[in-house]
Amino acid sequence: MDTVILILILLLIVGGAAFAVYRSKKKGQKCIGCPYSGQCSGGCGNDKN
Repeated sequence: MDTVILILILLLIVGGAAFAVYRSKKKGQKCIGCPYSGQCSGGCGNDKN
């Protein structure tokens, strides 16, 4: 029974993360987690080239 609960918790965590990625991509963010993802052209990094 403990194993089933652990598996359900892990599935909820992974499912929540996948949903967050899906929702961010749906909003048009190029790089998820980047604070400037809504403003940049998609080349995340500190290069100014």
